[in-house]
Amino acid sequence: MAAIERAVDVLFLFSRSPSTLGVTEISRELGVSKAVVHRILTSLCEPGLLTVDPESRRYALGPAVLELAGAYRDQLDVRDLALDEMRRLSAETDETATLSVRHGNRRVYVAQITPPREVKMTVPIGGSFPLHAGASSKAFLAWLSDGEIDHYLAENPLDSLTEATIVSVDELRAELDRIRQQGFAVSLGERQHDAGSVAAPILDHNHQPVAVISISGPIERFRDKIARSAAAVVEATRGLSTKLGARPSGP
Repeated sequence: MAAIERAVDVLFLFSRSPSTLGVTEISRELGVSKAVVHRILTSLCEPGLLTVDPESRRYALGPAVLELAGAYRDQLDVRDLALDEMRRLSAETDETATLSVRHGNRRVYVAQITPPREVKMTVPIGGSFPLHAGASSKAFLAWLSDGEIDHYLAENPLDSLTEATIVSVDELRAELDRIRQQGFAVSLGERQHDAGSVAAPILDHNHQPVAVISISGPIERFRDKIARSAAAVVEATRGLSTKLGARPSGP
């Protein structure tokens, strides 16, 4: 068991290192003899979890790590992954938590958790909306690549869903910049007149949005909850993104 634990420690050491590592560095960092480190490295190289440069004798993570990571991601269902966090967010804020996924140039609600109160927001599960209107939609659009954003703006009219919907390309681009900088999107009546919401994306290992979680409530009640709700949803989505292999970034 001790040998397995040491091998795991070595692998995690590589995961925290931005470059290659040598036997001496690993030995010093983990407090293990060079002879033991060398045996562990040799064992990890055999299945391809590590690779070694024959000239420098320095080690790096190998292709088998990608195979394991891919298998882990494939078995994850983003809805199942997010539900516990959505329940926590709804209970913490006493508002509705929703989950959306992207379908082409639109996004679709796939789950919601509502609070046990009489006046609350509900969303149409299966309902789809354009990517420029509302917090969840803008959270998707903001984290797409520049090319994908350009394509969306070129191919899709910025139709107004309410008087608050952003319909200017320049204003929308500026809004997307703000969203990326602060880490979340806000909407006060942009998609639905009486709805306020904040939203943040769940990112994959390529830093692409695979889903978005939002917190929403009646607009007048929600105005005073924006900062607290935004902090909560950003914390939740960053944790979920880490499970999908995304590295920490942003504010």
